[in-house]
Amino acid sequence: MSLIEEACAWLAQDPDPDTLAELAALLEREDMVALHDRFGAKLEFGTAGLRGELGAGPNRMNRVTVMRAAAGLAEVLGPGKHVVIGYDARHKSDVFARDTAAVLTGAGLHASLLPCPLPTPVLAFAVRHLGADAGVTVTASHNPPRDNGYKVYWGDGSQIVPPIDSEISAAIDAVGRVDELPLHDPGTLTELGEGIIDDYIAAVTSLPLGDARDLKVAYTPLHGVGAATLTGAFLAAGFDSPMAVEEQRDPDPDFPTVSFPNPEEPGAMDLAIALAAKQGADLVLANDPDADRCAVGVPLPDGSCRMLTGDEVGGLLGEHVIIHTTGDRMVATTIVSSTLLSKIAQAHGVRYGETLTGFKWIIKAGPGLVFGYEEAIGYSVGSNTGLPVRDKDGIGAALTVAAIAAAAKREGRTLLDLLDDQARRYGLHATSQLSFRVADLSLIANAMSRLRANPPAVLGGRTVEQVDDLNKGEGGLPPTDGLRYRLSGDARAVVRPSGTEPKLKCYVEVVVPVKGEVSDARTQATHALDALKTDLSTTLGL
Repeated sequence: MSLIEEACAWLAQDPDPDTLAELAALLEREDMVALHDRFGAKLEFGTAGLRGELGAGPNRMNRVTVMRAAAGLAEVLGPGKHVVIGYDARHKSDVFARDTAAVLTGAGLHASLLPCPLPTPVLAFAVRHLGADAGVTVTASHNPPRDNGYKVYWGDGSQIVPPIDSEISAAIDAVGRVDELPLHDPGTLTELGEGIIDDYIAAVTSLPLGDARDLKVAYTPLHGVGAATLTGAFLAAGFDSPMAVEEQRDPDPDFPTVSFPNPEEPGAMDLAIALAAKQGADLVLANDPDADRCAVGVPLPDGSCRMLTGDEVGGLLGEHVIIHTTGDRMVATTIVSSTLLSKIAQAHGVRYGETLTGFKWIIKAGPGLVFGYEEAIGYSVGSNTGLPVRDKDGIGAALTVAAIAAAAKREGRTLLDLLDDQARRYGLHATSQLSFRVADLSLIANAMSRLRANPPAVLGGRTVEQVDDLNKGEGGLPPTDGLRYRLSGDARAVVRPSGTEPKLKCYVEVVVPVKGEVSDARTQATHALDALKTDLSTTLGL
């Protein structure tokens, strides 16, 4: 069909007056560029589900796209199966969640709908807690306001992995017109009460939190859905209610106070840091909009704040969990995260796993997993009974970080002192990132081809001692497009294309033994990281 014919066919089945009006306007003015953008490609369903800009057409997030995804999931699961559905507070999230429920129940499945916009970890928890066969949450996490997404979990409470994603994708492609789908059998839909939130809070407050509770916390949910659940968890655990940034406390799908609703982005934490300085807070915490990630900062006497990296928080949480659990257990992180967790695990006689990037892989690292993290500020904290959430959990992580900080405060110390302790024990593990955003994805493919054809011999003044092509399934991992360089002097660089953005990302690490002051080691590490990033930038030519 021509673009015009495809657009008209879409109009005939679209139940949403907003996208109907959008598409009708494009057709009326014959805007072929805009039509090609919407109909010249389609959002691909993968292990991260769907994510994209809101709008009409198969290359946008909309009610037709969501209903097709739900119909594909229903086909793979089959009648009689149980699916839990959650959603955040983004534009159309509640509509997409109810459309999903209508399609699933119409196909003979049972659907349980969470009671209100809630953090993604609540949905991941609910899947296992309710013994469901799968879960869906409607969220675009920390993407821009114009985006939304659709993430699928399997019955073990973790995100789907191959080949399930391919099976669902194929089933989606076979779906016909959505206005011909049978919809909504009221007898097979359950609207859950707030008891599921209480059950989640009970699970995360059973984590190893110690007994120190004297702590003032400044907090921001960045206009997302984290505030109510996090506050409930803190109060249930015996902490004072965190001081929330008023301008960012309530859900707002337009994210008016930040240019990008990601706590790692420049400026996103400014209001929380200012609140901490004004109120004399001991700790700064933030969740991203769906509260599956957690950012941590330590206020300084001059009113500024030292934001911790994901690797630093991962090291603190990992050692805390190891110390407070017993028996044969495992901790895990990814190939692009710091090697510090492996040293901590070895020192404590605990098994260690290293996986591809993404929590869908971390969760499958092996039996007895009590802690997992990825450097992009995502953590899952467990106890002797395992992980309450088999995915990133920004609420459980925030609660545990607060417990660690409160215990340190009782001894007149902060998280920064604990980081220095780890540096003295294991060496200073310093990490950094370099990324290149491109408009033409072929630039990334060409850069990776050049690196494979002509690998560098030296990076940052360090000899390249070994090159691991991750496309070959190094170390028993599934093949993935990436290169890992092992460098002289205990350093490393990993180069890989992003799985969710048009970016080429570089992850660098240097390990510096601490022989005197930790601050001297940090200065040395900063210079070494800068040299590595400079050479990588030159080598890549982007």
